[in-house]
Amino acid sequence: MNKYFKIATISYLTLMGVVLGAGLFAGIVVAPVTFHTEIWLQSEVLSQYQEGIVMTENFVRLAYLVDVMAVAVFLYEGYKYKKFERDMLTQIAAFFVIATGLLFGHYYLPDIVAMQLAGEGMTQTSVFVNTHKGSEINFKIFSLALLVLMIRNMQKACK
Repeated sequence: MNKYFKIATISYLTLMGVVLGAGLFAGIVVAPVTFHTEIWLQSEVLSQYQEGIVMTENFVRLAYLVDVMAVAVFLYEGYKYKKFERDMLTQIAAFFVIATGLLFGHYYLPDIVAMQLAGEGMTQTSVFVNTHKGSEINFKIFSLALLVLMIRNMQKACK
């Protein structure tokens, strides 16, 4: 492995760790705190709708990082594919990272933001609830695929 590819691999693995950590932190820490402000502030200052607006802004910003990750996966794994350094599990995980990452930022989030802009009543419809649930499932698939891709690349880099 040449010096520059080694640096690229370390950068790639670091980026995967950062994106995975940011996604998990948003889902495990930020969301529960944001949606239960009454516990931390000792009174209900924000409605659930307002808390949802705050949480959406967090995920909109996370989507920028997810887009960078999708591009990095495409470039890095594409390069490895062209060099005939490929395996089926890595290809499948890369596909899921790219597909679910783009779905998250360019399908689910715009729909959720549009529904929130339509008003609080729209966020209580089954359409919103189903879209939100779909985005949660999508992001869980993204995170799992990213973890698999990270582990596979660490295994290859440590050989």
